[in-house]
Amino acid sequence: MKTILFLAMLLQMMVQMPIEESASTSDRYCIIANPDGRLLEAANGDETQSVASISKIMTAIVALEQSDQTDTWQVSKDIDAHATGSSIYLKPQQEVSMEALLYGLMLRSGNDAAYEIAKHTAGSEEAFVKLMNEKAKAIGMRNTLFHNASGLDEDGIGNVSSACDMALLMRYAMQNEDFQKITGSKYYTTSWGARWKNKNRLLFDFPFAVGGKTGFTKQAGRTLVTTAKKEQLAITVVTLDHHDDFAFHKAKHQEYLNAYRADLILKKGTYTIMDRYAQVKEDIYITRRVEEALPSVQLYRKGNEMILESNGESKLLYRWKLENEQDAERDQGLCRGAQAPAGPPQLVRGSPVCALCEHPGRRAHV
Repeated sequence: MKTILFLAMLLQMMVQMPIEESASTSDRYCIIANPDGRLLEAANGDETQSVASISKIMTAIVALEQSDQTDTWQVSKDIDAHATGSSIYLKPQQEVSMEALLYGLMLRSGNDAAYEIAKHTAGSEEAFVKLMNEKAKAIGMRNTLFHNASGLDEDGIGNVSSACDMALLMRYAMQNEDFQKITGSKYYTTSWGARWKNKNRLLFDFPFAVGGKTGFTKQAGRTLVTTAKKEQLAITVVTLDHHDDFAFHKAKHQEYLNAYRADLILKKGTYTIMDRYAQVKEDIYITRRVEEALPSVQLYRKGNEMILESNGESKLLYRWKLENEQDAERDQGLCRGAQAPAGPPQLVRGSPVCALCEHPGRRAHV
């Protein structure tokens, strides 16, 4: 009897005891800041699993780089065999364009669109998957292997990746202006009269959302990639098998867009160092917490490279290959002899060319 009373009291205490929730209910997630790719937060970010239709981010970027959006063709006769799961309901021999199928791929997650895009771009889905894996390797996705263009778990084998690899992929894809336009579109109307609404609810619920991709299979669970941007700072959140993913993404975007900012540290242009030059093709930003001081950086020559690193901690930020100045003058129209003193880059006589002079053993602080 005493034992029964003790168990009853213990059970009552457990019921009344408050349950502490962890900071995140997602087992696998990764959050990075752009433009510099700073890792902000992750949980099991390198663990792999099937990632379902967020694979289509890779499908889209490979197609954009390997084909033309104005391409048109007739849908394959065997399309019905490749329209399982999410579909945009393509019909055999229907006239389609690459542009329309890319929107159908990203907004409606059409598996039939993925098949047609792959076949048109590379001749077969198998050849296209090879391009997907080559691109994954090229951009540093170390824990990723694609088996198809759609993300379906065919015969128990789907596309395998990690949250941080998918964040890396999204960062790469968002550098493509055509991809940005597609993934950030709320609606799209086709030439055959279909009107599609983006499945990414964050585009409608969060004013700073600029893109993303949803995914789901029984094996993968819910998978989601989203990017939100405020001024120059962009945050990418990836969750794998999260039951309340949109709420988690929105909360994390709000948290980090308020806590961080991106600062310009180097303007795009052509920099000359000791008669060698490097072409910086885009403005360079660094991410920092709002309350942190802007770190100083240094730009200097090391061997045949121009190095940009964080001053004090000697943390490598960027590197560029140096070329001969004669090639720069011929190819870029540089002003010979126009060099600025060591210090912040300056425009040279109104031209878009920046010059930085450095002497051996001395580093220029920007």
